[in-house]
Amino acid sequence: MPALDGIRVLDLTKIGPGPYCTMLLGDHGAEVIKIEAPPSVKDRRREGAFSSPSGEARREAVFNPIDRNKMSLGLNLQTAAGREVFHRLVARADVLIEAFRPGVPARLKIDYDTLSQINPRLVYCSLTGYGQDGPYRELAGHEATYISMAGALGLIGEAGRKPVIPLTLVADRGSTHQATIAILAAVVARQSTGRGQYIDLAIMDSVISMLVWPSFSYFYHGVVPVRDTTTEHGVFAYYVVYGTGDGGYVSLGCVEPWMWEKFLKVVGKEEYAPYHFKNEHLFVPQTDPKWAEVRRALEQVFLSRGRDAWFDLLRRKGIPVGKVQSLDEVFRDPQVKHREMVLAIEDPEFGTVRQVGIAAKLGDTPGSVRSLAPTLGQHSATVLAWLGYNKAAAARLYRAGTVG
Repeated sequence: MPALDGIRVLDLTKIGPGPYCTMLLGDHGAEVIKIEAPPSVKDRRREGAFSSPSGEARREAVFNPIDRNKMSLGLNLQTAAGREVFHRLVARADVLIEAFRPGVPARLKIDYDTLSQINPRLVYCSLTGYGQDGPYRELAGHEATYISMAGALGLIGEAGRKPVIPLTLVADRGSTHQATIAILAAVVARQSTGRGQYIDLAIMDSVISMLVWPSFSYFYHGVVPVRDTTTEHGVFAYYVVYGTGDGGYVSLGCVEPWMWEKFLKVVGKEEYAPYHFKNEHLFVPQTDPKWAEVRRALEQVFLSRGRDAWFDLLRRKGIPVGKVQSLDEVFRDPQVKHREMVLAIEDPEFGTVRQVGIAAKLGDTPGSVRSLAPTLGQHSATVLAWLGYNKAAAARLYRAGTVG
């Protein structure tokens, strides 16, 4: 039995961190129901939905892991009949996550104050860019704007050049993990209090919470970190990316002085042993010109072998080293395969579907992929039956366009 078996989650999100959060919950056994506007409703938010009905769009949806382990209910929340269906569903739910602009849920009568009267045990998470209050509450945004405002983007990239927006989606994924933790924490708290609670989660706040090291340097040392100048940016010789003789790259991570000495012995440069990690390197740029000499000398050393040769040599010696791999190399990597971080799932229409695996390996209650992405409204009839609608009542909702 998976860890979250018996937890029912209502997902009112479309793009960004919300669907990824509910994917994580679904991977670990939660019953996730996507609430989507049916085809009768013009919904500009549908652009971010992946539960497409047919053709190449359907194939794309199946290969995209974001909606796996989910059901889809097509429901028009702008109608009284649609809200009645939704309120019945809320009465049987444990968690709701939404990503509307502040104020929209209240207008739709699906806000926490309304729904907690129906189900006091409901854990309700609002996931927005800047939170439910404050001067930016109405400000629109996406990944680039959130990490800009939170101070993260200014720390990414080379000195003297414009910041680089990372493909790893710092804001979206960081807030996903914060939302997942907060939801699970609230579910655990409910065991003691008997009540659910409201979670106001801002993406900008989530990014700031990850800046623990830079904020420490600012609050304690009074130093404002500048990108590409400190150990954390990889500019000191013991913690940096080196080019190799075949045009590849390896990363070296010899922060501990003893590890640095061990590495220098391997490459025959023991004279550089005194030049190792110091605490101030975390916060301020290097000033001793000797560091440039050390860096240049080791750059020449690394050009003497190819990337994989360096990795194999340093790995055998117990040195912290990594190959800078492309994504296709990652998914062929023996460690990645061994850890089942590439899943092969059989689909009756599209054959073998490959997706990223489940990172957290629970020993007794492991997660799994039980279903691939649904089509829009695929489970509407099933959900209506759960809620006590007979066939005639369900048919009326379909004819009215309330359900799709």
